Amino acid sequence: MEKLKSGVPTVAITRVSSLLLVFFTVFTGVQGSIGVNYGTKGDNLPPPEEVAKFLLQATTINRIRLFDANNSIIQAFAHTGIEVTITVPDEFIPDLTKLSFAQQWVKNNVLPYVPATNIIRILIGNEILATANKLLIGSLVPAMQNLHTALVNATLDDQIKVSTPHSLGILSSSSPPSTGKFRKGYDTVVLKPMLSFLKATNGPFMINPYPFFGCSPDTLDYALFRPNAGVLDESTQLRYTNMLDAQLDATYSALKLLGYEDVEIVIAETGWPSDGDATQLGADAESAAQYNGNLVRHVTSGVGTPLMPKRTFETYIFALFNENQKPGPTCERNFGLFEPNLIPVYNVGILRPKGRAAVPGYPGPVVNPVSPKPQHKGKKWCLPRTGADAEALQANIDYVCGMGIDCSPIQNGGPCFLPNTVRAHAAYAMNAYYQSKGRNAYDCDFKQTGAFSTVDPSYRKCNYLS
Repeated sequence: MEKLKSGVPTVAITRVSSLLLVFFTVFTGVQGSIGVNYGTKGDNLPPPEEVAKFLLQATTINRIRLFDANNSIIQAFAHTGIEVTITVPDEFIPDLTKLSFAQQWVKNNVLPYVPATNIIRILIGNEILATANKLLIGSLVPAMQNLHTALVNATLDDQIKVSTPHSLGILSSSSPPSTGKFRKGYDTVVLKPMLSFLKATNGPFMINPYPFFGCSPDTLDYALFRPNAGVLDESTQLRYTNMLDAQLDATYSALKLLGYEDVEIVIAETGWPSDGDATQLGADAESAAQYNGNLVRHVTSGVGTPLMPKRTFETYIFALFNENQKPGPTCERNFGLFEPNLIPVYNVGILRPKGRAAVPGYPGPVVNPVSPKPQHKGKKWCLPRTGADAEALQANIDYVCGMGIDCSPIQNGGPCFLPNTVRAHAAYAMNAYYQSKGRNAYDCDFKQTGAFSTVDPSYRKCNYLS
């Protein structure tokens, strides 16, 4: 989604410190699967050499994705060990249908920099099927094949794989996830040959899922991995507690329909803005910290998704910097993890101790984010219904706490105080009432604002009664 996004206002450390943020602990193995998109649409960005040094010494990020083949950036990451993905710009795709051009492109943009720079992947364009450009679409798979052949000729095909990222617009159906399928016309003409190529070359199928652009007031908690009643796929009887899992499984279902469910899925970009226009739901630093922090913990946890259990997903967060020259609404300039001066916009746990020490007033302490626990047969938890009005949920909190139910866990300093939202506090209070009153169905009605979940919403030291 490099066509949009970036960031502009400098965020003072005092502002960062005052935000109610969600953090995550960096676990062993996380560094191997989390990367960041390094966009350059800003007139105030630090030089590539400084960026490479910063990422290497101050952060746990060891993968970057570029939206072009910027030679100065590729050179800057030499001898860092950081894995680099480069991109052939859209306009060169028709030319790549000629093998000689593909060989020359590799000669100019790859051979001078390897092995010093750890280039692992070349992407052909970005979201090409969404362009509706028949020339680009028709040239896409031949371009991928020729570029791979050029890498074979240079004996680099084992080290460098070829792929292309897709928007979720390639799906004609995605809800429920089990019905996921690709758009007619693209499915057999473009995607099936592409998947055959990816399987033969051990390349990944890359997608750009953005729950931010798919959520509504009713589904904000679902998009942010916050406690929620979940969404049941009636065909599989699997319950989804976050939108990202649903998007990944819809993609998996579409791959399976074509017989390519064994092709690896990589999240080429996903993220959440820390600022936006007044009409944009959830465009704030607290939500961005929650989404990206929970995202990292989830995709690296090994839990997987309902249809792809026990998997981790190579994931690239959008984006490294707020980029002040990106077009579009305000949010597009505010997807960055860092300001151009290298100060974090919020903390998702990617700074090493040395990096944290270099930032006066760096926020802490580190705590685990909200992440629902696995399903438990026979147990139910009472949570706010999707779309329940905030005023009604506040009334539920007041009623339950006024009835003498212990609400201290959701008070300031309590184990369930964070995230400090009406919905999260209502989830704890409503469930406490339901469990303490004998688990009668009518005790979870709350004037039709309650719903049952079979997924334990407990997290870290916040334990929901059951």
